[in-house]
Amino acid sequence: MNLRPLHDRVIVKRLENETKTASGIVIPDNAAEKPDQGEVLAVGPGKKNDKGELSPVSVKVGDRVLFGKYSGQTVKLNGDELLVMKEEDLFAVVEK
Repeated sequence: MNLRPLHDRVIVKRLENETKTASGIVIPDNAAEKPDQGEVLAVGPGKKNDKGELSPVSVKVGDRVLFGKYSGQTVKLNGDELLVMKEEDLFAVVEK
């Protein structure tokens, strides 16, 4: 990856939702909601606390995470749509 996040920022790629309902109805792309799950592609070194010590980011590359619908800043890189967000914008890590 050509992006290296700074401080406590995380780069996430959205995971695609199913575009077909259980009954077989296909949902068009423009009507489908953006998913709120993604995979962590890169993490920054961490944030400095009040004492000047570096607090590392608690997620790692490859983690599946939950985040808010409008969290992060969208960037395009090599045709991929990625999100850059602070670690505090993440809600949870999905355990496998």
